[in-house]
Amino acid sequence: MSSPNPKETLDTMLGLLGFVCEIKEFEHEHGITLQVYTAEKERLIGRNGAMLEDIQLLLNRLLQARSKEAPRVQVDIEHWREMKDDSLAQRVRQLAEIVRKTGRSFQLEPMNAYERRIVHNAFKDDPEITTWSPPDDARIKRITLRRRPHVPAQ
Repeated sequence: MSSPNPKETLDTMLGLLGFVCEIKEFEHEHGITLQVYTAEKERLIGRNGAMLEDIQLLLNRLLQARSKEAPRVQVDIEHWREMKDDSLAQRVRQLAEIVRKTGRSFQLEPMNAYERRIVHNAFKDDPEITTWSPPDDARIKRITLRRRPHVPAQ
């Protein structure tokens, strides 16, 4: 059995849903991004990206069912996700400046796992700010931005 082609699979899925689109494939270190271009981008993105998330989840499940080695695929529609991700990272960096100045922790709004990963990555190398998420298994969790404890110089 040949390994599934993510671009062709997504094209078939969207075609069956009645969307006419062009799909471009980009490879990167975390897998593949399929950038979709269509006249009906709002309908395909859905409310707050819900339809986009569902399409991505379904595509990855189909690909994994056909081949356990299938790469992780991110679906974006006319760079909507990319711009949303950049805007989220920029917004939390601004909030982190308040934490830096006041020393008080700041709890962000509830986020899904994908958004939390963006926030955690934005601060992974920050010497002053750290992120914390509760350990429970809830799908939507809050992140708290905190100042890192200062380690005295030796």
